[in-house]
Amino acid sequence: MSASLAERAAEILTTADGRAKTALSRSHAADWFAARAGEAPPIAIGRATPPRHPARPDRPELLSPRDVPRRRPGSPAGRIALLHAVAHIELNAVDLHWDIIARFAHVDMPTGFFDDWVRAADDESRHFNLMCDCLEELDSFYGALPAHAGMWRAAEDTAVDLMGRLAVVPMVLEARGLDVTPGMIEVFRKAGLSSAVAALETIYTEEVAHVAYGSKWFHFLCGRENRDPKEVFHDLVRRYFHGALKPPFNDEKRAEAGLPPDFYWPLAEDLSHDAPA
Repeated sequence: MSASLAERAAEILTTADGRAKTALSRSHAADWFAARAGEAPPIAIGRATPPRHPARPDRPELLSPRDVPRRRPGSPAGRIALLHAVAHIELNAVDLHWDIIARFAHVDMPTGFFDDWVRAADDESRHFNLMCDCLEELDSFYGALPAHAGMWRAAEDTAVDLMGRLAVVPMVLEARGLDVTPGMIEVFRKAGLSSAVAALETIYTEEVAHVAYGSKWFHFLCGRENRDPKEVFHDLVRRYFHGALKPPFNDEKRAEAGLPPDFYWPLAEDLSHDAPA
């Protein structure tokens, strides 16, 4: 009997090596969509027990955010550090998207919900590999530098709250990528690194859809419970997100992804007042 989608998600979460994890992710995504198209036997959503933390390789060394060295992006070492940071974000995103499938498989959701997160995980797998290719082009590799240890905190905090997960991961953390990626693209364009520019442009274009998936299913759940999405979003972000929503915001791309300004600007003001100086 074929493994369920939730079991496949858990298998990916327990695979440590980044290239192996993303290869498995892409294989399971291809199997899922072949089944959905009627080109392969059906795959059940099923149930699984995902790990509290995804498996990780021995390197990179994971440090507290305050201990990760800061480098100027205008220097060769700084550009490598920036690509390494994006690779780390993308690998975490692979796990976050499979985790939402494994952890919330018991929630009664339309099959389209699972389609969206499998597709997003497949995208993030390609993104990780693109970043690894760019690092290797510059004679580096993923794991060569220390990385941020706090990226899984949002998953832990929202492990039993699907609406909280949707609010904080795609609608806050991934939306932040829409704000900062254009500046990163410009760094690599000025340096004449066309492969990195092309990779980051791909990521930028495809991340809009991931934020949109979060917004779509968040609004779906709010509608099912007859709750006001904006009020619920504000409440959940205040509860689960640790830090300030920092402008400038990419209002155009956020709107394209289904995030109007009145969702995030009030939080930027509220949380910036509460944040330590």
